[in-house]
Amino acid sequence: MFREMRRNRQQVSEEECKRILCEEKRGVLAVLGDEGYPYAVPINFLYDRESNRIFFHCSREGHKLDAIKRYDKVCFTVHDSGYQKEDWSYYVTSVVVFGRASIMEEGEEKYNICRRFGEKYIPTKPELEDEMNRAYARVNMVCISIEHMTGKLVHEK
Repeated sequence: MFREMRRNRQQVSEEECKRILCEEKRGVLAVLGDEGYPYAVPINFLYDRESNRIFFHCSREGHKLDAIKRYDKVCFTVHDSGYQKEDWSYYVTSVVVFGRASIMEEGEEKYNICRRFGEKYIPTKPELEDEMNRAYARVNMVCISIEHMTGKLVHEK
């Protein structure tokens, strides 16, 4: 159902893909937007290694949420900051995920994921508590159930 990577010599392991998803803070979510146009938007995210799912938050309404409600298939891409070896060029590893997005129901799982999300991005516990108290009631959490994932190391020269 999903294409094989054409340049498979550059493919990285599933474990390397998961490492990048755990460490990086931003990626790009692509959905089928209005009138069939692609809509790709940068987002903050949380990868849960145990369940092999990606989570992100959004408001209670908007383009991204409308698109997911209409068609749940999504693509999510993230890349690391890369490294240099001997010259000006970079080696960059990217991860591309295909999956299905769903809005999380209110409950303990949503609360726990939202808290873990905050722990990833908010620098102190008091700030996290303040943000949870102030914003949690207005937040939607969306879960991407991963169906296919590939990673690729590219020498950008």
